[in-house]
Amino acid sequence: MRTLARDGLGARAADPIETVMRLAVLLSAGLTPASAWRHLADTGDPVCRAAAHAAAGGDDVGAVLAAAEGSWADVAAIWSVAVHTGAPLADTLRAVGGALRDATEVVADVSVALAEPAATARLLGWLPVLGVPMGMALGFDSVGILVSDPAGIACLASGTLLLVIAQSWSRRLTRRARPPTAVPGLRAELWAVALSGGVSADRARSLVDTALGSHPADGSPDDAAQTVAFADRAGVPAAELLRADAWLARQRARTAGRTAAARLSTRLLLPLGICTLPAFLLLAVAPMMLGILRSGALP
Repeated sequence: MRTLARDGLGARAADPIETVMRLAVLLSAGLTPASAWRHLADTGDPVCRAAAHAAAGGDDVGAVLAAAEGSWADVAAIWSVAVHTGAPLADTLRAVGGALRDATEVVADVSVALAEPAATARLLGWLPVLGVPMGMALGFDSVGILVSDPAGIACLASGTLLLVIAQSWSRRLTRRARPPTAVPGLRAELWAVALSGGVSADRARSLVDTALGSHPADGSPDDAAQTVAFADRAGVPAAELLRADAWLARQRARTAGRTAAARLSTRLLLPLGICTLPAFLLLAVAPMMLGILRSGALP
């Protein structure tokens, strides 16, 4: 009798990093890659099923993973470099899987830091719109003035334009503060994997560039090559230096992300002061003043 997971019922999409760590455990226990992927395919995830089918048929698992969406391209690059260099799959997946987990934590930390200023900007962006019902609650015909009075129509058009500019400006500032999609230190980690397999520096460069392809990755191939050249001159293992470079890249990404979030809090004051507050005056305060003037309540 088949399980619900094998039938596809209750199946959920597998997390690429979780899959890497599970693969490392299964391979360390002595399972073959085909057998390990077959066990992971029992979860019902289509990517794991495709990878299991490719592994069973002797096809390129890396190509299957690279065709999937999301972070699977990172897993594909790791798998391809390890297979082509003959590096130990279990140790490689465990080490680089930990690096991917650290990179995910960096993105999470930056996202949390960006959440507060972005949420504040969105909340204050509704302030001019909420000013209209506030005027209605105070007894002013704000809507009637904004849609029928010539001065009110001018206020409505100007306030709406300022609101659009403020929202677009705030979104652009928030988007620029977000961390890049590239995994910090991934290129250096892949170089370390390739060199651990015993290949030359030129072969390592070729394999890493092929594995990454058009996939975004931080750093330049020349950076890794310079680290390898430095290791050769110093007579130390290049893989360890490359992993240290990868760790430093993740630390720099975390620092840069937190710095960008702190700057965002200040920069969001610009659209607030230049656009949002004037829009509030035009949409909320100006209709009330016009209502008072049109009613003749003032001499």
